[in-house]
Amino acid sequence: MFRCRAALRLGSKSRAASASRAASVSMAAIAWALASTALAQAPAEDALERIIEEGNPAYLDWSAAPGNRDEIGKLYQTNGYRLFWSDGQKPTAAAISLLQQLRLAGERGLDPEDYPGNRLAYLLIDLIDAPHSGIEQWALFDAGLSLAGLRFLSDVHVGRIDPATMGHDLSVGRIKLDIPTTLAHLSSAVDVAVAVDALEPQFSHYALLKKQLSHYRTLANEDGLSDLPALPAKSLKPGDDYSGAAKLQRLLAALGDAAAPAPDAPAPQSLSPPLVDALKHFQGRHGEKADGVLGAATFTQLTRPLDQRVRQIELTMERWRWLPSELVTAPIIVNIPQFRLFAFESTADSEAHMRQMDVIVGKSFDTTQTPVFAADMSYLIFRPYWEVPYSIALKEIVPTARNNPSDIERRQMEIVSGTGDSAAVMPNTAENVELVAKGTLRLRQRPGPNNSLGLVKFMLPNAYNVYLHSTPAQSLFTETRRDFSHGCVRVSDPVGLAQYVLRDSPEWTREKILAAMNGDKPLTVTLKNRIRVFIVYGTAMATEKGNVLFFDDIYRHDERLQKALEARRVRS
Repeated sequence: MFRCRAALRLGSKSRAASASRAASVSMAAIAWALASTALAQAPAEDALERIIEEGNPAYLDWSAAPGNRDEIGKLYQTNGYRLFWSDGQKPTAAAISLLQQLRLAGERGLDPEDYPGNRLAYLLIDLIDAPHSGIEQWALFDAGLSLAGLRFLSDVHVGRIDPATMGHDLSVGRIKLDIPTTLAHLSSAVDVAVAVDALEPQFSHYALLKKQLSHYRTLANEDGLSDLPALPAKSLKPGDDYSGAAKLQRLLAALGDAAAPAPDAPAPQSLSPPLVDALKHFQGRHGEKADGVLGAATFTQLTRPLDQRVRQIELTMERWRWLPSELVTAPIIVNIPQFRLFAFESTADSEAHMRQMDVIVGKSFDTTQTPVFAADMSYLIFRPYWEVPYSIALKEIVPTARNNPSDIERRQMEIVSGTGDSAAVMPNTAENVELVAKGTLRLRQRPGPNNSLGLVKFMLPNAYNVYLHSTPAQSLFTETRRDFSHGCVRVSDPVGLAQYVLRDSPEWTREKILAAMNGDKPLTVTLKNRIRVFIVYGTAMATEKGNVLFFDDIYRHDERLQKALEARRVRS
């Protein structure tokens, strides 16, 4: 009976100890392998074929992904059913390195429990302790490590959850990687860790977030770090006394919002100027109004358990894996919960070479949320009509127009028949209002400064009829939470965005853009080169200055993704 069976019964309290033992044994195995004389590989064909056919509950569970059986079978068939990770007598250095990567999967925002790294390590211990182990057990170790590696590499490269199952459409521009072939190459890699690194998203901001994951995990292990005394009935303003001032200073220093106090410095008793400055920095990182006032909303952010921040980082890293691992053209990215747009000047995600602006996104109701998707921007329209969606016309305009058809004119709208800008304008009569309600006629708003789309809209044809546009409601950009639209994305600097998307057409100067926005009729301009637009959803963002920004889960997508991951773990 192999000791690895005991590993299957290890509880959570002993996982750290078992992981440490596996690591030490892995190093011992490497030393043993290097000291041993190379032996010819023992015949493994029959053993591997039988193991792949029958499976093994501990190491070869096909139920989570039945297609893995065929992939593993073809992988070994292509290799002549030779062992990848040993010679039948000792493990390869790549095998030891891959085992270590499985155990350290948490550093990549994955869950080590998804891969039987420790169980495989214990099986390897038994094989090393028993030099005369049969080829059957070495073949079991080999096939088990191949399956674990296959799932691990896939999770590293494309993520654990298919975004389509979450209702997201991010399939544009994704090049499928042959994971089994990549695993075969990994078995002979000089540096397995570097090879795995190359499969992760090649964005600098992904790497920054990955680095912060380790830091926040350390913070989450500090007992009581985010425990603060309750606030009094009223918010605390700068200069007010607070019994938790010293604990607040400790927390803000640990989070990087405040400088660490000098060892002999007296503990603060109030919201002193340095503490207020640190509090403002914290508020800015968490989407709060940076006023230095310690109120209920800020207190909630401060006392949120740090393991929840760890989870936000992990979930955002998962979502970044859904994007193409490398950009081939300079994109526009809109991060919904951040209410922020980033227009790249190149394929490198350097903050200095991004045009950034605030945006307004869809309300948090199910029917008005801005979808997560990718599409190509191909043209823009200056002084656009707003074609009122039927649902909005029926719910928001028709009820008042039935009693007073002139309300349509007050909204600077018109009833039209037909499609396109040249559609015939119909009288604002009660009869025509009813035809709008039936969908026979439609409503549109005339171009102009009061048009709901503003003076320009940026078109990226998609199944959701979502696009970017300006807005006359500029005052809404002063709000910290900006989910106010019916689903489209309103931009705070439409002139700047127009300059960006028309940068390949030098004749379109800022002056010409302003003239078109204030002209007397709609004008459509086709882009010389399409621009890929990604509408994404990430509630954590690491910056080049070393800060981590956290945003509220306004659409509860984090909650849904967390449940999907938990369900996947149960199936596995």
